[in-house]
Amino acid sequence: MKYIFITLFLLSTTIAQAVGFEWGKTGHRTTGAIAEQYLSRKAKKEINKLLDGQSLAFVSTFADEIKSDNQYRSFGPWHYVNVPFDKTYDTHSKSDRGDIIQGITKCIEVIKNENSTKDEKAFYLKMLVHFIGDLHQPLHTGIGKDKGGNDFQVQWFRDGTNLHRVWDTQMIEHYNMSYSELATTMPRLSKKQVALLQQGSVRDWMEDSRTLVKDIYANTKKGEKLGYNYMYQYFNPLRSQLQKGGIRLAGLLNELFG
Repeated sequence: MKYIFITLFLLSTTIAQAVGFEWGKTGHRTTGAIAEQYLSRKAKKEINKLLDGQSLAFVSTFADEIKSDNQYRSFGPWHYVNVPFDKTYDTHSKSDRGDIIQGITKCIEVIKNENSTKDEKAFYLKMLVHFIGDLHQPLHTGIGKDKGGNDFQVQWFRDGTNLHRVWDTQMIEHYNMSYSELATTMPRLSKKQVALLQQGSVRDWMEDSRTLVKDIYANTKKGEKLGYNYMYQYFNPLRSQLQKGGIRLAGLLNELFG
């Protein structure tokens, strides 16, 4: 029994590392909490009806929580998009299982459809909140060769890990703030700055994340020992991604419900 337990534990750990954590819970909740600060009154009212009072921060982890249910397995590829650095989204062949761009598009279609039921709209709204968060985790717009950084092995303060997990959770955990603290201590932006961030399409936002992920790969070596210097170099860009995700999510929801 002991051997079986250890084997299952190691297997589950391996699977978790391979799949990734998409910002982790704190990152997703931060993005959701930021979005709530920028919602219009009408959007807040309509969203509150659909979610029965649940906050965007609360539902932001829903798409990860349902992964253990086999009936939702087909949604797995919607959490990311893999495009080689020498290709664009248009020139690279698409996965027949879908990707994050296709997933976000589907969520928007269902929410806008007058014939969708409340339950359908609520489900895809929760998924949309999560996917916009994932879109701003740069490794979710990375390359398939290393599974979005999951096979890019590094060390984090002497502990073995991978590049995806460093950006997912470990930098955020090292900063040691709750999601509400992170959300309320973001840089203050003017209305003009907010409007500029909300411009463009979901594809444009993906390319914005791609710019950062290219920089990450240019400045991170496999097997490298990452720590204080890496935090100094990249934690502000990480915070910026969380803030962008929240502000852009709010802009999209204001269009859908405002």
